[in-house]
Amino acid sequence: MGQVAVLFRLMPQAVDSDLAAIAAAARAAVPSGVTVRGMQVKDIAYGLRALLLSVVMNDAGGVLEATEQALAKVPHVESVEVMEEGLL
Repeated sequence: MGQVAVLFRLMPQAVDSDLAAIAAAARAAVPSGVTVRGMQVKDIAYGLRALLLSVVMNDAGGVLEATEQALAKVPHVESVEVMEEGLL
């Protein structure tokens, strides 16, 4: 079984959402066996910013979906999108 690197984009519900709080909650929300490798705030448009979350996980079935669902439950997150995915 190999390792997969995944980049998620978490969009906040509002322009004034606290991205630091979202980042802390996202770090705590990832399932066991998923390692957070980095986070970055990216400007989108008109003051809206997104949180980019880079993780590494096993390529076992269902882990990616479980991680995406866990991140979608983070308070003040409007949507979660897989931006990139690749084998390590």
